[in-house]
Amino acid sequence: MQRNLNGENNMTNRERERRTLNFQKPEGRGAVEETFYPWSLTAQRYKEEGIPKDLADRVTAAAAGMLKDTDIATEKYFPVAWGDSILEYEQFLGFDPVRRTQFVLPFRRLEEKILEVTPEYTIKQDSCGRQMIRKKDSQWDLEHRQVIECWEDWKKLKEHALKELESYTDDQIDKAYSPLKEGHDRGDYSIRLHMEGFFWTPRELLGFEPVLYAFYDEPELLHDINDFICKVYKEKAMKVFAFIQPDVVYFNEDLSGVNGPLISPECFDEFVGAYYKELIPLMKEKGVGNVIVDTDGEFSKLIPNFLKCGVDGFLPMDVNAGMDIVKIREMFPRLKFIGGYNKLRIAEGREAIDREFERILPVIRGGGYIPGADHQVPPSASLKDYRYYIERLKQVMEQAGADLPG
Repeated sequence: MQRNLNGENNMTNRERERRTLNFQKPEGRGAVEETFYPWSLTAQRYKEEGIPKDLADRVTAAAAGMLKDTDIATEKYFPVAWGDSILEYEQFLGFDPVRRTQFVLPFRRLEEKILEVTPEYTIKQDSCGRQMIRKKDSQWDLEHRQVIECWEDWKKLKEHALKELESYTDDQIDKAYSPLKEGHDRGDYSIRLHMEGFFWTPRELLGFEPVLYAFYDEPELLHDINDFICKVYKEKAMKVFAFIQPDVVYFNEDLSGVNGPLISPECFDEFVGAYYKELIPLMKEKGVGNVIVDTDGEFSKLIPNFLKCGVDGFLPMDVNAGMDIVKIREMFPRLKFIGGYNKLRIAEGREAIDREFERILPVIRGGGYIPGADHQVPPSASLKDYRYYIERLKQVMEQAGADLPG
């Protein structure tokens, strides 16, 4: 126990988060955190309503990956510095400090370049490797060609990735993450590290519709991609976890829509779950606190499959897609959540904000839950209403774990 960054003479911020998520009663109140880093459009609105201009602009730049005065080589695959302004922004609003960081795969940061210019259109390659086309007199870029359309594309991309892995050295890892270690070990803040999952990444490479066909037409390609991803995580990410032990590691997946999962439980087990089963025990051995999956949509049918893989819980629990955490907690009493608060209620004012807290209060009292917006807070929510939401969140989190024994 010590004085934390909010001036409270009690448990550290890191311990408060740990106890809140791990079905233990925190001292005083549970963790007060936001689910995702801020939406740049929202930060720009708040600049006009009271957030310091410099802070709002730095957050916007961080969200867009346009940092100044940082080590470009380190930030390319170990983005850490971008989280400084986000932590400052969230603390300015009254949240507990969460230090957000990432581990990026070696084929997810490619050179942006113009590929073709004609009087009718311009084709460029974006930072993820997709070819985008903008037609004359249009303001919008449209997808022109995916990163991978055949085995040869993947072979070339993997060759590029193997060369890039040469920069994933112990020295680079130390350089990237050492600024976080002292404060984290002291408990000043928790660390939330973002990675890309085994459905999300092939979908990003092949495109939304082609990847769904690939489960049946090109299963060997999907396995080869995920075998490579898993190997990178086992060989390189584990070195990060040996250096710092994130309190939450969350994997992007987004494998569901409003009508349910995009793949069957059987496809999940073979193409996604098998890799989590291989990876998560190693992460836990290195001291990772909680492994959380980030997926939108209605995915309750796949929750048992995720749990068999060692996943601890989920975020953001998309209310408008039908994910009711009260009902899901009844089905899965030890499942952990981050998020689950309908973000749209914030813009509707105080009464709507209070009603939404009343809806999720049973889960808060049951523990294992850090309430937050069920995605990034939209710019439709005023700073005044958002501040009221944060004020009420602090009050409600005095009930965190109240129904737990002891």
